[in-house]
Amino acid sequence: MTTADMMFAQPGNPESLRDHEYETRTILLAILVAILIHLVVAFFLAAFGGIFSPATPVEEKPAELTLVDLAPATPKNSAFVETDESKKAPEPKEKTFESNANSIGASELAAVGAMPLPSQDGKDRPFMDFETNPYSVDAKGAQPQQSTVASQQPEQKAAQQQQQEPITAAEQFALLTQKSAAALEHPTTASQPQSAYRRMKQKTHMVGNITNRGVSAVNALGTPLGRYQKIVIDAIGSRWYAFVDGKRDLASIGTLRVDFCVDRSGKVKGLKITENSSNEAFANLCIQSVMEAQLPPIPEDVASALPAEGLPMEGLSFSIIPR
Repeated sequence: MTTADMMFAQPGNPESLRDHEYETRTILLAILVAILIHLVVAFFLAAFGGIFSPATPVEEKPAELTLVDLAPATPKNSAFVETDESKKAPEPKEKTFESNANSIGASELAAVGAMPLPSQDGKDRPFMDFETNPYSVDAKGAQPQQSTVASQQPEQKAAQQQQQEPITAAEQFALLTQKSAAALEHPTTASQPQSAYRRMKQKTHMVGNITNRGVSAVNALGTPLGRYQKIVIDAIGSRWYAFVDGKRDLASIGTLRVDFCVDRSGKVKGLKITENSSNEAFANLCIQSVMEAQLPPIPEDVASALPAEGLPMEGLSFSIIPR
């Protein structure tokens, strides 16, 4: 045996050992890679396996039917419009305004406007009057009277006063109506003031969409709230005319508007001036008229539907206007 043969046949040959180790590492690496691939595949199957699975059926609920009442109702926060008690009418189909008595809309002229008002000729004034009449003032102011018999005397005085007193320059004064922040309908009524007071009115020019022909009027619903508002307006207005009659030389032409609230006991709270185009003397007369007005407590059926602070009176206007 030659040395070369001995070297060839020796089991510890480095090249053979290196080949064996390489093959072993390759096999182990392949096994590890296979295990890793299986783990990755298993992870993705666990994480995203539900994406392509069929969705769970949703339980069907029975259909719900909602009924909506589309019938016209009395509009909330509607403007107050005074109605002459002698011209009361049946309840109108359209309840556009709040009032102390029912009235049905009518127009002297053909409808030419978009507002829910009658069309009529008259003076251009910043208020809404359907007729013209002088004012009359009860010396005691407009106060609620519970007795029907007792209310007959002021009515007789009013008739006498209207016959004796001619139209004077004092007709320049006009107490305007106002909007109320609340306009709710209730089944019972408030006490009406029975007095000789009547504010001055000047028929004003207006246009509207009322097509029914007749003496000018609007569609208004008489409510307990509207009747109490009339009490408040009459009580303040009667004092205002009396004050201005005595001090008309101090006041200048212009308009004053105020906001205030009547609490449940009939007291005026939170009076503030929102506009004054007249002078300070006129403003003082108006404030005095409001603060000294004798108002009855708000009836319970009306108070229960009002805010806790009472009845808001917004934009009550006092005006001295030129002829």
